[in-house]
Amino acid sequence: MKKEEDFKPFISSDRKLPEITVISVVIGIVLAVIFGAANAYLGLRVGMTVSASIPAAVISMGIIRIVLRRESILENNIVQTIGSAGESVAAGAIFTLPALFMWETEWGGEQASLLNITIIALCGGILGVLFMVPLRKALIVREHKSLKYPEGTACAEVLMAGEKGGKGARVVFSGLGISALYKFITDGMKLFPSQVHMEFNKFKGGGFGSDVLPALLGVGFICGAKIASYMFAGGILGWLVIMPLISVFAGNNVLFPADVPVSSMDSFALWGSYIRYIGAGAVAMGGILSLIKTIPLIFKTIINTFRGLKNDKNSEIPQERTDRDISIKVIGITILLLIIIIWLVPTIPVNFTGAIIIAFFSFLFATVSSRLVGLVGSSNNPVSGMAIATLLISAVVLKATGIMGREGMLSAIAIGSVICIVGAVAGDTSQDLKTGFLLGATPKKQQIGEFIGVIVSAVTIGGVLYLLNMAWGYGKGDLPAPQATLMKMVVEGVMDGNLPWTFVFVGAFIALIVEILKIPVLPFAVGLYLPIHLSTAIMIGGSIRWLFERKKESKKDVENGILYSSGLIAGEGLMGIILAVLAVIPFKGGAFSDIINKSDVFSFGIVGSIIFFALLILSFWGFKKKG
Repeated sequence: MKKEEDFKPFISSDRKLPEITVISVVIGIVLAVIFGAANAYLGLRVGMTVSASIPAAVISMGIIRIVLRRESILENNIVQTIGSAGESVAAGAIFTLPALFMWETEWGGEQASLLNITIIALCGGILGVLFMVPLRKALIVREHKSLKYPEGTACAEVLMAGEKGGKGARVVFSGLGISALYKFITDGMKLFPSQVHMEFNKFKGGGFGSDVLPALLGVGFICGAKIASYMFAGGILGWLVIMPLISVFAGNNVLFPADVPVSSMDSFALWGSYIRYIGAGAVAMGGILSLIKTIPLIFKTIINTFRGLKNDKNSEIPQERTDRDISIKVIGITILLLIIIIWLVPTIPVNFTGAIIIAFFSFLFATVSSRLVGLVGSSNNPVSGMAIATLLISAVVLKATGIMGREGMLSAIAIGSVICIVGAVAGDTSQDLKTGFLLGATPKKQQIGEFIGVIVSAVTIGGVLYLLNMAWGYGKGDLPAPQATLMKMVVEGVMDGNLPWTFVFVGAFIALIVEILKIPVLPFAVGLYLPIHLSTAIMIGGSIRWLFERKKESKKDVENGILYSSGLIAGEGLMGIILAVLAVIPFKGGAFSDIINKSDVFSFGIVGSIIFFALLILSFWGFKKKG
């Protein structure tokens, strides 16, 4: 309770500023649609999405403060809350639902109706918000100092810097400009690769490298060296220990699930064929362990909530504005109704057993996702790993109960889709509520904003998926849909009995060992599941903060570093979305983005990647004394 008393938000609880207004809702809805569409394309193209909270906050400030000359920071906060929901619904949807389109091509007939996709997205999005609300006091308030929520903190810093103006704002927007320009040069003009990688000829199977992108440095700085090191350790285990061992022991043999000799596979092929299954097992075990440890706190929070409601009825003292949530009774009734809808609505291929699985895993992964993004950020939230774990278990249960073949596959994907969207939305909601907590927003109004965002995004995401499928088709060169292809393979593997369970269980037991050693499992498991290139860049960002903190009077340096990191995350997010939009605009037989691509004319190559990334690292020292 002491943490709650010590903390003072930017806007005190006794002040009332405009929050949910016509302007904030309209702008938020527009941004939700734009970010949802752009991130859907981006995720289907490269398998990752961009967090939209900070870009939405920056655009909101530009429109509301500069164009409309309104000065309510809490109104800006509602815009980013609604706008970021589009990205989170899209992230959950594109990791699973394209499998329905791929089966439609293979089997014939309509497997993915627009109504089906909309209801799945709607149920998943609303459940993601509902399950997060009771966790707010436990994770956002009471663990304020231990769970950083990097994007949420960065978003608050951006909004506060814009409110205060002055040097702090200049640091944020300097980082934003540098990051946007850097992203444009590397991924727009393609003057140098955004990833550096090396294979070890005398260490067969091993590989190492780094994504040389500004947002990852920013996330690493905000998370700090300790969390970054856990992720990096997971990456090292996968890429420099397990993969070389597989290469040595397998040799020229073909090792399932790959269909080529292991000796012919490079590190990326080894990672895609084996390490991702190990990482999925580790994430699944980490989720189970996290739930077990969190259950007492969750129940305590729910009990305290009921007691608070009872006390509120008997007390004449009104509840503080910054402590008001949606009624727990409303949440409970709505969750029950949604589970019944999922069970009974014929357009969702889920029976009673599937509805129970959804109810349990929604609760599990909303909790895991909400806690995990507090440690490593939304951009590194392994939603697809959670979906894999759900698909594995649900497919096994469905098969055991006699639901097999196409019916079982469709049901498993529907279950996995809802859970995937729940995890993505719960993580995004956590970041948004952290932003609101730091700013002094009204939680209930933010939660209403989340509902508005997910409803709008759920209605539009089906149309986006249909348009992209008609334009290029999923699972092909232009839209490989890597995550959805993997989900499809997992479900088919379980139903056909050819899934590599050994690798899944190896990951689960690795996570158990890590837990016994008292090392945080989830960040380690994330590092094992994701390519090491992400963990390396995040580790560098964490190391920069460690260097800043070594000095006795380092508080100002660290604060400026967080401001600058916030700008780096915002800049790459904005430019990533702009580039994604340019990539879908047709122009002269290609895409509009082809005009700015200069890789066929000139490129700095890998040397340019190293030099520009080194200059980006050094730029932290150029801004640490400012502000």
